[in-house]
Amino acid sequence: MLKTVEAFDRIGDENAFAVLARATELAQQGRDIINLGIGQPDLKTPAHIVEAAVKALRDGHHGYTGATGILPLRETIASSLHAETGTHISPDNVMVVPGGKVTMFMAILMFGEPGKEILYPDPGFPIYRSMIEFTGATPIPVPIREENDFAFSAEETLNLINKRTALLILNSPANPTGGVTPRAEIEKLVKGLENHPNLPVLSDEIYSRMTYDGLKHTSLMEFEQLKDQLILLNGWSKTWAMTGWRMGYSVWPASLIDKACKLAVNCWSCVNTPSQYAGIAAIEGPQDAVDQMMLAFDRRRKLVVEGLNALHGISCNTPKGAFYAFPNIKETGWQAKPLASALLEEAGVALIGGPDFGVLGEGYLRFSYANSEENISRALSRVGDFLSTHTK
Repeated sequence: MLKTVEAFDRIGDENAFAVLARATELAQQGRDIINLGIGQPDLKTPAHIVEAAVKALRDGHHGYTGATGILPLRETIASSLHAETGTHISPDNVMVVPGGKVTMFMAILMFGEPGKEILYPDPGFPIYRSMIEFTGATPIPVPIREENDFAFSAEETLNLINKRTALLILNSPANPTGGVTPRAEIEKLVKGLENHPNLPVLSDEIYSRMTYDGLKHTSLMEFEQLKDQLILLNGWSKTWAMTGWRMGYSVWPASLIDKACKLAVNCWSCVNTPSQYAGIAAIEGPQDAVDQMMLAFDRRRKLVVEGLNALHGISCNTPKGAFYAFPNIKETGWQAKPLASALLEEAGVALIGGPDFGVLGEGYLRFSYANSEENISRALSRVGDFLSTHTK
């Protein structure tokens, strides 16, 4: 048996893909499966974006690009961020990467090592903790609490920082909770970070365009005092329904961009060329499809929250961002992962158990409402029927 180095034994998984595989397997057996587990829009990439990639291929854009991405795309990203945040960003600090996870991988790899601590949201995206443990650093959860409407607490976060802290990871709007941290709380955190000018901060803002009820996303890019320590993560997968295109981008402090470029050269060389032209079209082109998608998500959000709160033993805060609900299922008597498994196997509804997002996820399920209203209604009915006959 071949033996890898010890670090590989510490790598975790993202169970949403395991649930997707099992749901697909059951569907292939003829079962009627409603998938509310995977976190991707159910709508197609807008046609003008697809056409931009096709045109790039026809125009002969078939070769390598620079490791950070083509300049027109980096200029488009910088200009868009300037319009959104008011902050001047040099295209030289922008890197195009093959998916948002890559930015997490690079940042955590840069700063994680034995003897160091990395702060990350819990419950939060599972790859944070997985990669922290891979590097040998100690993962320190930043609690994301239901009673705080799933926003992070600036005070609680700042109190966790010490001389061993090597990186702070933040995420708003958040996966898996749909929580959005209020601007006042973010300002309080930024003020507190003035006492930690050498602490790198990774801000995962992949759901930045996905907020509801008139709520405006607050980007950490807006705060000039963070420019020398902030790494921004964003991309195309959620906003423009481009999950399979594997397109993300990051913005790095001047002191780190060369290191990020070296990682790119050593790992993936560059992002595929025609997709980069599609990325320009997505940002610069019409946003009607994005607006329509968000209206659809808003209707589904209201449907899923109302439906969940009507079920015995379940309560659900109204998410303010992304396309996830994170209902509390503690009164059902079930542990989260066994309930998620039973709902898939017996009721044909694919969901993700809260513990897959961290130790503080117990007692919750993640519902992705990136599915049709009809399927959401059918899923809620199935969950209700299951709980009515499987009480504990």
